[in-house]
Amino acid sequence: MRFLVAMPLYNEERYIERVLRCAMKFADDILVVNDGSSDQGAQKARAMGVEVIDHPTNYGYGRALSDAFAYAAGKGYDVVITMDADLQHLPRYIPAFLWAIPDYDIVSGSRYLVGQPEDTSAPAERRKVNRIVTEIVNCYTGFGLTDSFCGFKAYKVDALRRLDLCEDGYAMPLELWIQAAAHGLSVKEIPVSLVYVDPTRTFGNNLDDAAKRLAYYRRVIEREVKRAGLSPLAGSLAHSSGGEDEVCCTPGE
Repeated sequence: MRFLVAMPLYNEERYIERVLRCAMKFADDILVVNDGSSDQGAQKARAMGVEVIDHPTNYGYGRALSDAFAYAAGKGYDVVITMDADLQHLPRYIPAFLWAIPDYDIVSGSRYLVGQPEDTSAPAERRKVNRIVTEIVNCYTGFGLTDSFCGFKAYKVDALRRLDLCEDGYAMPLELWIQAAAHGLSVKEIPVSLVYVDPTRTFGNNLDDAAKRLAYYRRVIEREVKRAGLSPLAGSLAHSSGGEDEVCCTPGE
């Protein structure tokens, strides 16, 4: 099984060398997708012999992942493992993803499945939004996820070829989950550490407001649900008034 580790990179100069040194203990092939960084992170990655794709400007997290998927497919990899470049994803989990992926199409890390020794606390509003969105995703997919946003994942490249991912922003994982369910892909979660190196880190593009961020996530889910023709699964959560504190299986309400 030939695998690639891919990392989106946006202004992570202070972390990238440490992350790459650790990742190199577990992976021979590493790709960095430099999403319009203004610092020297991409140059540091190249100096370590790592392949780098450069975006001329900040296209977004989703586009960085999509470009990594296209690279993996074009180079004939069987599996691509995605992880962040800011020390929030610990490379020592890479073997666990490789152990699980032969039996599934997607193996997704969860920071909330089983507690880990390195765990920190998630910012309250981020945990709240994650919980709401994860429950909405589960209403339509039946995956029973505990963490719909964790970017530490392994994918079979053949499975990715079946998807049509077009969301450039942070909601791309939600687009992916709905499409994965529509195409009958198999999914497994495995525990990873909950590490927040910088709890004050911002999202940008007006998404630092939790209500606006949640509304954006709901819109993307609604779009993908309509494209896929999915309905809430039998036994899923009942409709609610759709406020930020509540879960509603009709994401646009």
